[in-house]
Amino acid sequence: MTVRRNLTPWASAALVLTALLTTGCAGDKDNDSRSAASSPSGTPHGYVEGAQEAAEQQSRLLLNDPDSGDSRVLDLITGKVHKTARVAGAHRLGTDGRFGYLHSSGGTHVLDSGAWMVDHGDHVHYYSAAIRDVGELPVGRKAQVRSDVVVTAVTDEDGRTVLYARSKLEKGKIESSRTLAGTHTGAVVPYEEHLLAFVEVGGSAKLVVLGRNGERVATPDVECEEPRGDAVTRRGVVLGCADGALLVREEDGAFTAEKIPYDEDVPAQERATDFRQRPGSDTLTAPAGDDAVWVLDVTERTWTRVETGPVVAANTAGEGSPLLVLETDGSLHGYDIATGKQTARTKTLLTGGERAGTDGSAPVIEVDRSRAYVNDPEGKKVFEIDYNDGLRVARSFDLDIEPVLMAETGR
Repeated sequence: MTVRRNLTPWASAALVLTALLTTGCAGDKDNDSRSAASSPSGTPHGYVEGAQEAAEQQSRLLLNDPDSGDSRVLDLITGKVHKTARVAGAHRLGTDGRFGYLHSSGGTHVLDSGAWMVDHGDHVHYYSAAIRDVGELPVGRKAQVRSDVVVTAVTDEDGRTVLYARSKLEKGKIESSRTLAGTHTGAVVPYEEHLLAFVEVGGSAKLVVLGRNGERVATPDVECEEPRGDAVTRRGVVLGCADGALLVREEDGAFTAEKIPYDEDVPAQERATDFRQRPGSDTLTAPAGDDAVWVLDVTERTWTRVETGPVVAANTAGEGSPLLVLETDGSLHGYDIATGKQTARTKTLLTGGERAGTDGSAPVIEVDRSRAYVNDPEGKKVFEIDYNDGLRVARSFDLDIEPVLMAETGR
C-alpha cells in the first residue's frame, strides 16, 4: 500500500485533550458503570482493560468487497491496513462507533474495529485495542442494529428484537440477554437507559418507551406515519416520518416527543429516510430524491432543501461546515447550507464516474471532526478530504481490494 500524505497534524486537538485527560474527571456522572469514577484506588478513571487511551481520535475505516468477501480495517492514524475474516455477499455495512455489522443473506457478521470513544459530555476518552472478528448474529441482511454503551438491540425483518449485552461483545462473545415481546416497526433504538420503539396500533405506528427489561414505561401521545430512519444527536433521538421527523428527548426521567414537520407536502420518493451525520452532531442530511439533499438542523427545528446535482451520497460535519455531496460526475461538491450555493468542488474522485452507485452499492461520505472520507471501489482507493480547506485531498490510500462498503469507527 502507498500513502500520499499532505496532512495538517491534529496537534492542537491533541494538546487540548491531553490537558483534559491530565486534569481527570473524577466528578463526572457516567452512564457506563464500567468506567465510572468509583474505580478502585490506583485505577485511572476511564480505564478499560486491554485498551490503550489516547489524546486524539483513533479513527479506523472498515472496508469490504462483497464479491470477493475480502475485508480490511484501515488505521487512519498509522496508515496500516489489517486483514480480517472474509464476509462474502455483504449487502450493507453499519457501525455503532466501535463494532461493524456486515449484513448478508447468511447472517450479520460482527467485527470489533478496536477503536472507540466514550463521551462524557464536556470531554471524551479515546481508546484503541486489537482488531478481532466476533462472530455471527443469527439475523439476515435486513436486520437493523442499534447500540449504546450498555446494550445492542437487533431487530429482524419481521420486527422481532433481541438484546445483546455490550460487555459480552467487547469480550468477543455473542450472547443474547433478552428477547422483547411482540414486534416493532423499524429499528429499536437504545436511548438514556431505555429503548425507543414503534408498535402498530389501529393501523398507525405509535411511539413507545421501554425499559431495558422490555416493559413499557411511557407512551408519548404522538404518531408517526411510515417510520423510517433514525439518528442519535445531543438534542435527542430523531425518528423519520412521512410528514417530517420526531425529536424524542429525556429530561429528569420523562420522555417527550416533538414533531419537526416539513414546510411542504413531500412526495414519498423525496422524503428523508436515511440520515447521515457526524456522530453526535445536531445537523443531519438525507437525500431528497435524485437531485437534492435535506438538511435537518435539530437545534433550530428546521428543514432545508439544497438543490444539487444527481446525488450519490451526502453528509456534513454541521456547525457551519459545508454540505458535502458526492455526485454522479464522480466529484465531491461543497454547498453553503444557508444559501444553497456551491462553494467548492474536487477533481473527479471516482473511477466509475457517472456509473457510481447505480448498482445499489453506492460509495459513502464518512465525516469526523476534521476530515471526510470517500471510497472509490473501482479505483481501489479511499480519499481523505479536508472539508475546511476547500475540499482539499489531504491523503489517498491505495488498497488491495475494492472497498465497496465502508464505515468509520473510533468517533
